Amino acid sequence: MKFSALSALASAVALVAISLTGCKKDDVEASSPTEFTLHMDNGVTMPDPASNNAPKFFSLVLGSGNYKNAYGDNFTVSTLKYYISNVKLNKADGSSYAVPDSYFLVDQTDPASQDLTMTGAPEGEYSSVSFIVGVDSARTKAGSYGGGVLNAGKGMFWDMNGPEFINFKLEGNSPQAPHAPAAATGALVFHIAGYKHSTTNTIRTVTVPFTTSKLIIARDHKPEVHMLVEVANMFGKAPGPLVSFASTYNVMGGTTAARIADNIQANVFSVGHIHAN
Repeated sequence: MKFSALSALASAVALVAISLTGCKKDDVEASSPTEFTLHMDNGVTMPDPASNNAPKFFSLVLGSGNYKNAYGDNFTVSTLKYYISNVKLNKADGSSYAVPDSYFLVDQTDPASQDLTMTGAPEGEYSSVSFIVGVDSARTKAGSYGGGVLNAGKGMFWDMNGPEFINFKLEGNSPQAPHAPAAATGALVFHIAGYKHSTTNTIRTVTVPFTTSKLIIARDHKPEVHMLVEVANMFGKAPGPLVSFASTYNVMGGTTAARIADNIQANVFSVGHIHAN
């Protein structure tokens, strides 16, 4: 009987230990943050010779390639940078979740910057994502930008009209842009910036629906939304007004920058697909 009593006591202790261990594991899983990533794939859709010239999205290669805008002008890109901020996930019922302190600088020279990873979103099913292309005016006015992506040393800040961020920057070359007789191409400079006046405000909010599948946020998932960033569409998309590099090749704020910001809002961002995990 003494052996049986000790055996029963040992079994009870073992069960309690297992129970406590299981609870601890469940608590850790329940408290672990959710995570999702927006992967920004910058590129241009062009005819693909390998598929009978069917349209295909090609990821951007700096300094090479021969891209074409909707007007028909050829161009190459040497610099591409832009801000994404104030990310918000939206549900079909109209509710949403705003990711706190979400400021990202996408730089084509830095592949790691193209992955915008965020944690802490509530679990659930989301039907679209919204974000600002640029830095919101409230954050700009607040100052004290620190050493992160909003630092002036990132090459996306100017003082021409008082402190402002360049929301979207593209530089490159085009044979259609004005150039010296001995040069083959002319320079392209598009610094889409400014917020202080209604006619020249270039801060835009974009909402991109998840059309092929919903974004599922859960603690056992780390989904990635593959965003297609159609760079050429910032210069217009048929049948709308189109940019000709012969006349528009150096833009640093102003009403023309505001029109290009409209193109960026309407035509540049879409979802290619969603990786569930």
